[in-house]
Amino acid sequence: MGKDLVVVNPQLPSVLPLLPLDSSPVLPGLMATLQVPRGKSIAAVERAMNEKNMVGLILPKKKLQVLPPPKDSNESAEVKYDFSHLYAKGVSARVLKKIHMPDGTLTLLVHGVQRFEIDSTIQSDPFLSATVLYYEDLNTKDDEIEALARSVILQVRQLSETNPFFTEDMRLAMINTPSRGSLADLVAFAIGPRGSEAQAYVETIDVKERLLKLLVFLRREQDLSNLQKKLSTEVDQRVNKIQREFFLREQLKSIKKELGLEEDEKSRETKSLKEKIAKAQLPEHALKVVNEELQKLQTIPEASPEFNLTRNYVDWLVSLPWSHGSKDNLNLNHARKILEKGHYGLEKIKDRILEFLAVRRLQPSFQGSILCFVGPPGVGKTSLGKSIAESLGREFFRFSLGGMRDEAEIKGHRRTYIGAMPGKVLQGLKRAGTHNPVIMLDEIDKLGTSYQGDPASALLEVLDPEQNSSFLDHYLDVPFDLSKVLFIATANSVSTIPPALLDRMELIEIPGYTLEEKEQIALDYVIPRSLEKHGLGKASVQLSKSALRKILRDYAREPGVRSFQQAMNRIARRAARLVVEKRKAIPIVLKEENLEDWLGPQRFFNEVAVRSTQAGVVTGLAWTPNGGDILFIEAIALEGKGELKLTGQMGEVMTESARIALSHVRKTLSEQGVKLRAVGVEKKLLPPSEWFQKHDIHLHIPAGAIPKDGPSAGITMASAFYSLLTGRMAKHRVAMTGELSLVGKVLPVGGIKEKVLAAKRAGIRTIVLPALNKKDLKEIPARHLLGLKFHSVSQVEDVFRLALSQERTS
Repeated sequence: MGKDLVVVNPQLPSVLPLLPLDSSPVLPGLMATLQVPRGKSIAAVERAMNEKNMVGLILPKKKLQVLPPPKDSNESAEVKYDFSHLYAKGVSARVLKKIHMPDGTLTLLVHGVQRFEIDSTIQSDPFLSATVLYYEDLNTKDDEIEALARSVILQVRQLSETNPFFTEDMRLAMINTPSRGSLADLVAFAIGPRGSEAQAYVETIDVKERLLKLLVFLRREQDLSNLQKKLSTEVDQRVNKIQREFFLREQLKSIKKELGLEEDEKSRETKSLKEKIAKAQLPEHALKVVNEELQKLQTIPEASPEFNLTRNYVDWLVSLPWSHGSKDNLNLNHARKILEKGHYGLEKIKDRILEFLAVRRLQPSFQGSILCFVGPPGVGKTSLGKSIAESLGREFFRFSLGGMRDEAEIKGHRRTYIGAMPGKVLQGLKRAGTHNPVIMLDEIDKLGTSYQGDPASALLEVLDPEQNSSFLDHYLDVPFDLSKVLFIATANSVSTIPPALLDRMELIEIPGYTLEEKEQIALDYVIPRSLEKHGLGKASVQLSKSALRKILRDYAREPGVRSFQQAMNRIARRAARLVVEKRKAIPIVLKEENLEDWLGPQRFFNEVAVRSTQAGVVTGLAWTPNGGDILFIEAIALEGKGELKLTGQMGEVMTESARIALSHVRKTLSEQGVKLRAVGVEKKLLPPSEWFQKHDIHLHIPAGAIPKDGPSAGITMASAFYSLLTGRMAKHRVAMTGELSLVGKVLPVGGIKEKVLAAKRAGIRTIVLPALNKKDLKEIPARHLLGLKFHSVSQVEDVFRLALSQERTS
């Protein structure tokens, strides 16, 4: 703007305190209400009240910085700004009314007076003030301006039909405006432009330009208003259509109902449930509950949430197999064929199933006990459950208990909860469709506990033959007879199963397989199934006997056959690719020497021959949840002060066994008067008492990342100490197990079957056992004992004689 447009008005102050706006601008001739935040703005208003009540209102260039109020304060936030944050042009206004608010802010009623521009700044604190120049409107009267003004009035008249701001009072005010510039400001104030558009309008003093900008604003408002009207019309049409269809549908229902042509949905639902109740053959106590719920259902409106809850509950009651059961196939020969077809060995389990069938044949009402198969992974526990169900002619349902932490998974949720449903047991019965299926509770040893309850305790009722005839599910809340169900549980270890739950089950141990058994299982079951699964014929891949044994010994050394199955799948996949690419002709023959090309380097090595080549190293036998295993106990002597160092993650019981073993060996050597060779350059022979004062013994059990505990390594650690101190090496391929007492007695231990099988897999030939464990050998099939020699001992001195050579190393 040029200086020639400046108007000097003695009634207006040349210095104004400046106040930033946080809303649309206040234009000349119009009144507005402003909220003034704490800080410089308050000080500016106070100054204005002392000088003609005038203040300069300016829009900010961007959002101003807001400082949060102090903590525990009722005051509002403070706005921080200076001249750099504000535009240079604004509108002067007279403060008509000032109200102090409780949070420290002010509410002002102001009246816009005239446009101004900052000429020079005076101060920034405690408020902004500046000298200003005032401007009056330019080009206020001509024909073009009159035409533009009439266009504005016409646009406002059209907008008044949809926009609530442009009312009849607004149109009257437009007629009474003193000038066309005032008319433009009145309409612009109603539209409320913001940001740079608003500032551009404030800076426009040419009335013609101002009206042109205003017409752009109005056209935009008109477009938005038309779009809003269109959308509103579409919504109304849809609502009217839905309402019309709803009323017509309801009228049609009423007409059909009056004529008896059709039942409503609720009536059909009730009729369907009544038919299901008739077919379900419910017992009297369940029938009473169903009829009560059905009567209740007929009184509940369909729109009510209670209707669906009640309908689902009744549906569950009538869907359960209360009276429908499958007929048992009690043919023992048929059952034997089924069991032999799917599993090799496992005579004890097969005999137990045949005994169950024989008793059922003589006494049909006999329900039997709950079985629990305990054994390492991969020995066929889960698949055995399917074979049992097939041999009995029953349905089969399996669910895993591993990681289950909520007892509601077993006994269901109460109906008061949203999404409530019965527990897994009743869900299994519904899927099976009979009340006497075989239900397998897999991984029962891996149940968890949490704040939601203890699932193991919930299973007590399920697995107790005295209680499960009236099993009460929380959702159903009606007793259901589970006594006809054959429950079979599986576990890798019984140590984590609660005693009360363990007491309700008949344990059947499934030991690992020997190399010969795994070889037979591979030929009869695993290899044919793997080749068929991968689209290959039974003769497509041929393994030599030596190759098969090498895979079982060096790639899949485990109690079960799962690792061998994975190795065989790997071979079958590669064979399938070679056949498709026509790089090899069928049959593909695998020999021992090219196994590394198919399966990579071997995973397991025979460490027995390598480890037993020096004094202080003895082979022991251990039990793990995954089956038996061998372990090597190593002992060395060091110069020291008579300390015993133990490494290899030994538990408290094993640590005590090591100390007992060393104490007994020291006593034995002292009584024998054997002189011990010192460690060092001179290697003098010293009496035991002097030797132990000058030496430490370090005992280590390899595989240090695996925790170990238990007393069964007692005689093995004693043999390692005795071998180290006397220089007598352990005999080749000899292993042992047994607890040692402080006076040298060898006490019985558990897991004999698993340890014997592990020893055979590892190539052990001689096993030293406690005399009281001799009876456990009778539980092991004779074929597993072939090639093994057993020695039963009751004193540790007999262990030294049998397990250690007579020759002494230098």
